[in-house]
Amino acid sequence: MSDQPESPQSSAAGVLAVARRIAAGLLAPAAMQVEATQRVPASHLDALAAAGLYGIAGPPGYGGLDLDLGTACAVVEALAGACLSTAFVWLQHHGAVRAVAAGGDRLREDWLRPLCLGERRSGVALGGTLPGPARLRATPVAGGYLVDGISPWVTGWGYIDTLHVAARDPDDNVVWSLLDAEPGPALAAEPLGMVAVMASRTVQATFRELYVPQERVTGVLPLREWLQRDANGLRMNGSLALGVAARCCELAGPSGLDAELAAARAALDGASAPEMPAARARACELAARAAAALLVRQGSTSILLGQDAQRLAREAMFLLVFGSRPAIKHDLAGLLSAGRPR
Repeated sequence: MSDQPESPQSSAAGVLAVARRIAAGLLAPAAMQVEATQRVPASHLDALAAAGLYGIAGPPGYGGLDLDLGTACAVVEALAGACLSTAFVWLQHHGAVRAVAAGGDRLREDWLRPLCLGERRSGVALGGTLPGPARLRATPVAGGYLVDGISPWVTGWGYIDTLHVAARDPDDNVVWSLLDAEPGPALAAEPLGMVAVMASRTVQATFRELYVPQERVTGVLPLREWLQRDANGLRMNGSLALGVAARCCELAGPSGLDAELAAARAALDGASAPEMPAARARACELAARAAAALLVRQGSTSILLGQDAQRLAREAMFLLVFGSRPAIKHDLAGLLSAGRPR
């Protein structure tokens, strides 16, 4: 395949076909180089933008694709299986698109088209939504807010120009806003050393009374309401685990894991909100087991640094804890400690 980006497609099937071609022809062949250099090439993200994939959650009138959830999850799975670092950076973007699409006219006119087209690329800082005392605070001042505190696990630093930030106000509301992802006296980033997806450039962000004008606020809602929305929207992150599991199955060859992969995907697709933690746990456990099976199938050479098997094993380990919630953690710990009697 040529390195030239694909053209946007109008149908869901066309979008998925383009995503799979980018995954197979551009991302997968470069995955080990991305790992070695700890950098996602600009060409990867530019190809996703040219294919319209930064707009999967946006309305067509603003350059978006407005994909249904099933197709969006299939796109995530395809990209994650090819290069998890690239997929992980790109995945952070879509919450900002959804928030701006649901916001006021001024926000939509100023922000929505550049976000959908990937001309602006967003990460997310969730410090104000984490359990316990607010790690990221929003103090009301004349004309807006001052944001102060820390947000761990901010992905895409250096690849993004926008941060969709969740900070908590004194009344326990989550204040969402769009900030420029530029280091300065009021915003600093500390790189985090991780065993996998280091190319994602995940950092801890520190905010020091960073002023946010009211016109950049995308929404304010009680923390309890946000937590309920979060519980109802856990499906898409499960596709990261499905993608890694699928790539392991592909490299290992036909086995009983193929049927388990299909069953895990169906469980995620069919899960209600109360059932979703168990389905997410099942997908993550399967990715870890499929990666272990691939290591064993390929033998001792699989642990060499240039081999996909060891990279996928570390990515599967990463996904055991990424995006976790207490219920997912509980179910996953049960799966991993239960044993598998024969």
